[in-house]
Amino acid sequence: MKGFKDFLLRGNVVELAVAVVIGAAFTALLGAFTSSFLTPLIGLVGGGGDTGGTAEVNGQVFTWGAFIGAMITFVLTAAVIYFVVVVPLKGVAERRTRGEEAGPAQPSDVELLTEIRDLLRSGASLPAAQNPSVGARGEQLPPHGQPPLI
Repeated sequence: MKGFKDFLLRGNVVELAVAVVIGAAFTALLGAFTSSFLTPLIGLVGGGGDTGGTAEVNGQVFTWGAFIGAMITFVLTAAVIYFVVVVPLKGVAERRTRGEEAGPAQPSDVELLTEIRDLLRSGASLPAAQNPSVGARGEQLPPHGQPPLI
């Protein structure tokens, strides 16, 4: 269960879930735009009325207007994703490679040792994960070089 919890709480999964929800909402928005504006416009160009954007051959109805509307929806979706997501992320990546924008800052070894020294001087105890005298389950360990207590 711990591995599954770590997987769910990892940033990538949350970002992916947000992207799916926003993508679904955006698709619904473009679908409404297509059915409200583009389909009637295509119908007017294709002859107007209820049958605009369709053709009938030997009793078979071809709804070419619906296909063109779906194609326009796809192109609009791809354009928005490209200009809103891909181009800005590409710019950030280029700035990072040129060194203009720093990535996440990691403390140096000297900074970490200084922080540990200051904590020891102030008498504050280190958290169990950073305290070498405390085991993984919170038990007290013997000083370095002495055999473990049994």
